[in-house]
Amino acid sequence: MVQFTLPAGSSPVKGNDHKNETGASNLRKFHVYRYDPDVGGNPQIDTFELDLDTCGPMVLDAMIKIKDEIDATLTFRRSCREGVCGSCSFNIDGVNTLACTKPIAEIKGDVKIYPLPHMPVIKDLVCDLNQPYAQYAAVEPWIKADTPPPNRERLQSPEERAKLDGLWECILCFCCQTSCPSYWWNGDRFYGSAVLLQADRWVQDSRDEAKGERLSELNDSYKLFRCHTIMNCTAACPKSLNPGQSVAHLKAEIAKRE
Repeated sequence: MVQFTLPAGSSPVKGNDHKNETGASNLRKFHVYRYDPDVGGNPQIDTFELDLDTCGPMVLDAMIKIKDEIDATLTFRRSCREGVCGSCSFNIDGVNTLACTKPIAEIKGDVKIYPLPHMPVIKDLVCDLNQPYAQYAAVEPWIKADTPPPNRERLQSPEERAKLDGLWECILCFCCQTSCPSYWWNGDRFYGSAVLLQADRWVQDSRDEAKGERLSELNDSYKLFRCHTIMNCTAACPKSLNPGQSVAHLKAEIAKRE
């Protein structure tokens, strides 16, 4: 069940209902989570009725239409609109995904748009991502090498490079991480699936010389081993990556050293 980190004692209530009075026939309702800390009180679910004949095909198109034409106060992150930046990650129709690549036509009935689960809500659909980004920084996502750099780039074979496929494509949208019950329960110490996939990307990079150091840092009952292989992460990834496989690989690499 999707849950949210809300102000103490609060729960969403019915909000404003914005009906479409144009007489259009191709209408769809969008239920959008709203919360303004400056106003206080309970979060609310506002309803917007849109004419899909005058709207782009993706959920993000509908959100931009709402903000531009109906309610300019609606607050959300977005940037590339191409599934590359990871900014527009929300819980849409009960699943964490990217609004810019989620077709409205794939959703049956009303469209429900919420923030990512179990993250502190700053305003409306904007979550506080300081914690996962701090965890990402903790795995030191860059090449670490003590040998002098060559006169050109550090080379690797096509086979070595192929090991990074399925890892480098992660866009840090945190759809996987916020789908994970283990992260909901232990997010202050468990690194989470997106961060562990990024850690695996550097463990597997043949140019990196700090594999042992990286694995020692992850050999912790919480940072890595809080994963219980629920696999919500892999199911939620909008880039069709497999964070669960990366976690299994890191555990196996640590087991080899013991």
